[in-house]
Amino acid sequence: MEPDNKIIETNNTDTADVSSESFAKFPLLPFEKQILMDGQEKDGLVILAKGINYNNILTYLISIYKDPSNLVLIINSHDEEEKLFTSKFNLTSLPNNGNERAKTYLEGGVFFVSTRILVVDLLKNRVPIAHITGIIVLRAHTVLESCQEAFVLRLYRQKNKTGFIKAFSNSPISFTFGYHQVEKVMRALFVTELYLWPRFHGIIIKSLKNRQAEVVELQIPLTAKANHIQMCLLDIMNYTVKQIKGINRTLDMQEITTENCITKKFHKILQSQLDCVWHQLSTRTKEYIQDLKVLRSMIINLIHDDAVTFYALVSKYRTPEYAKVNSGWILLDSAEQLFGLARGRVYNSKNEFDPEPCPKWKCLSELLLQEIPEETKKKNVGLHCTKVLILCQDNKTCCQLNNYLIMGANKYLLYTALRRDLTVNTVSTKYKTFKKSLPTNSEKDMQKCDLLSTINENTKNEVNDESDNAEETNKSNYVLTLSQFHDKQTSSADQSFFEPISQLDDLNITQIEAEKPIICIQSFKQNGNIFSLERTLETLRPEYIILYHSDMAAVRQIELYECRKKPEESKSMVYFIIHDKTVEEQAYLTSLKREKQAFELLIETKSVMVVPSYQDGKTDEYFNLNVQEEENTTDSRKAGGQNQNSEKPLVVVDMREFRSDLPALLHKKGINIEPVTITIGDYILTPDICVERKSISDLIGSLNSGRLYTQCTQMCRNYSRSMLLIEFDQNKPFNLQGNFVVSTDLSGAEIQQKLQLLTIHFPRLKLVWSPSPYATAELFYELKQGRKNPNVEEAIALSGENTADDMCYERYNVLVHDFVQKLPGITTKNIARIMNRGKSLDHLITLSKDELIRILENKNEAEILHGILHYKQKPESSREDKPYGKKKFTGKLFKSKSYKQ
Repeated sequence: MEPDNKIIETNNTDTADVSSESFAKFPLLPFEKQILMDGQEKDGLVILAKGINYNNILTYLISIYKDPSNLVLIINSHDEEEKLFTSKFNLTSLPNNGNERAKTYLEGGVFFVSTRILVVDLLKNRVPIAHITGIIVLRAHTVLESCQEAFVLRLYRQKNKTGFIKAFSNSPISFTFGYHQVEKVMRALFVTELYLWPRFHGIIIKSLKNRQAEVVELQIPLTAKANHIQMCLLDIMNYTVKQIKGINRTLDMQEITTENCITKKFHKILQSQLDCVWHQLSTRTKEYIQDLKVLRSMIINLIHDDAVTFYALVSKYRTPEYAKVNSGWILLDSAEQLFGLARGRVYNSKNEFDPEPCPKWKCLSELLLQEIPEETKKKNVGLHCTKVLILCQDNKTCCQLNNYLIMGANKYLLYTALRRDLTVNTVSTKYKTFKKSLPTNSEKDMQKCDLLSTINENTKNEVNDESDNAEETNKSNYVLTLSQFHDKQTSSADQSFFEPISQLDDLNITQIEAEKPIICIQSFKQNGNIFSLERTLETLRPEYIILYHSDMAAVRQIELYECRKKPEESKSMVYFIIHDKTVEEQAYLTSLKREKQAFELLIETKSVMVVPSYQDGKTDEYFNLNVQEEENTTDSRKAGGQNQNSEKPLVVVDMREFRSDLPALLHKKGINIEPVTITIGDYILTPDICVERKSISDLIGSLNSGRLYTQCTQMCRNYSRSMLLIEFDQNKPFNLQGNFVVSTDLSGAEIQQKLQLLTIHFPRLKLVWSPSPYATAELFYELKQGRKNPNVEEAIALSGENTADDMCYERYNVLVHDFVQKLPGITTKNIARIMNRGKSLDHLITLSKDELIRILENKNEAEILHGILHYKQKPESSREDKPYGKKKFTGKLFKSKSYKQ
């Protein structure tokens, strides 16, 4: 580190200017300013409500720290977050080469860093730790004590007592799972303050009330048949939940309710409740749980999909194959009604194809063709410059609405039916336009593609018939415009008034808005990007927003967008379309309720939790306490409490192992970590102990490919104590019996046989089974007691071809070396002597006992080797002493009297 670099000359304390003068430069809302002011006083964990994103706060922090005199690291970010802020502020990306990264750190600034890379750089002293201004942790709810982020912060706090740590999270519910979860996260973050910002916070309410959009809630009732289907599905779900709780009375299943089953977080609720006891559940219980997931999918698709798509989905579950694997719900009366009603929504009493359209479709068309044009007339604004944003739950619905607006309801439903391979022999009168195009039964399969292409050509729609989900999952936004003016008298369900234009990413809005109105259809999160909606709002600046589905986070992002508008801009018009008295409405209300309960629990926890002052790690007290505990534990385990090895324990760790939690846990126990690239083993504990770590899936894969045999060969050639460590999850079932392997071409017996062969070929190889990384860290700590540290240079020098003993394998025949190593009397200490001083195997046999003693420098080992080479070995008892060996076999069977009789 050169003394003239920019970072060393600066003070690394938190010197961010968050005064009122600096706030004037940034469009921050009052609550965002308050968050920054709180963070200036003390490091803390900031938990915000869903949709109240921290990206504006992060923008402010990056802008004031983006200076060569600072070094700020941002960890645990999404790829979308990194791309957004890197391009916005033109931040420098870290190079792949370690030496180049060291130079880049010295140049200062703000960097988004992968935690796996940062851990290695911190351990190798590539980062000037003492001069880091601070670390910003995003998505703090994912940070645990064993994770890489906690490892980074521990390394940082050990050598830097003045830099800041700012952590942010938008998931309050995540802190309610587990025991004292928020306290554990705060300890891992080295922060002492907890800042809670729910939507009902007084400052947030006041901030969002200054400017609010005009909201119109449109409650659309379901059709009679759809509503009846919903009741049937709820009845079946209630029955399934009761059955699960009835046969598992000893388990805590408070969260498994019908109300929670319809929420988006249902899979996480199931995991938190049942994952730890999954292997103890009966087959019947697992069938019920799987059926709950199926029923949830059906009731959600009832609301989101059209009648044809829903009937195609339901038909998959009315098969003999599914009847064999489900818990029996398809035999209930409600299930029979469900199947009948689903078909009744597609075919009429005459068995003609006559599907009912989605109720929301009609409402959407009225908004686009009547309501919004009338609103533009009232405001004296031309329709040609109007921008409308339609927000949906997922890509599938975006595709559905795009096709509906372009095709019209009748054409789209017929197209969907043929695409889903439903029977369409006769159609109702409203489909008379297509009667001539419909093929007969004998020609149906041949002419299906021609009909689909005809529909696509007539509607100018670029839709492929490659698969059901190809288009639905790839595109998350569509941009349309009006193709013709609307006339109430001539309009029908077959007419289309919209045409597609290029996607939003390639759209030049300023060029098109002067010609025709823009209608953008987009999902709430484009490919999981939480910033996509905010970016679209800022880019498109829509005057009208239609929430086709309900989403708590999207509503709040729209609120924030409206508050940030300039005073001269007009207010946005928001239309909230929701099915009244349905699971859609209930799911939205449940999400609000669960978040409110999560914040109430966090507020109560904050009021009673005790945080020690040394938890921030800015004093040596925190680390001294941990070291003292380890020393006391060590002394109690040694005879007489004597410390046989005064140097701090060291473990050599392969770079690839930093994807796991084990290096972090080893460091927490006071063991120094040396990250290097080694080709033999994963962990080198001592000069003699080498460990290869495998998970269950890795073990099976390595046994099948033969890679494990090669790895064990290299370990046994170079280390006297080689270990194969197999880690499994103690909360899940594991054994080497039965059908524990997923693949059908591999059985448990084959795995057992290969493991047996492995132990036979390598008798000195130790197999160690560990239930968790915590247990492995404790084992390694025990093995390090009183033993020397490994030599890092030697570990690096070893490889599959270049091994120990001065690269002896460059001179020796590997097969001869392995054979000699297996002879009695040969050890890892004397193998080099016998290989160096011996000429060949023939020469070895001619050596006398005295000559072997001189070579091996050990009388007992020489006598054992000489005996095995020159004396005929006999069993302890001769064959003559055994009664079954006295009589010679004559070749005649069944000679005894008993058999004759």
